[in-house]
Amino acid sequence: MSLANKIEEKLSAAFAPEHIDVQCESHMHNVPAGSEMHFRVVLVSDTFTSLRKVQRHQKVYAVLAEEMAGPIHALALHTYSPQEWQGAAPQSPECLGGGKK
Repeated sequence: MSLANKIEEKLSAAFAPEHIDVQCESHMHNVPAGSEMHFRVVLVSDTFTSLRKVQRHQKVYAVLAEEMAGPIHALALHTYSPQEWQGAAPQSPECLGGGKK
């Protein structure tokens, strides 16, 4: 099972999301081919209603504590309540770090 699938499985179990999208964006960075280190998560859940962004992120980090301590290097989070969700989240910017400049 890919790390992206594992992340999606864990977040789905914890948040019962109305929408979830987990993408590995490692290919956009200066890392070895096939790496799974950089992820983008869009998560829409009732759990986030009335929570501030930092509280939402803390909840996600708690669920993914094991992965954050190990293979995940970067995690872009886009967390919404169902009322906030407009059907799209911002795309990640192009990486300019490492050998990509």
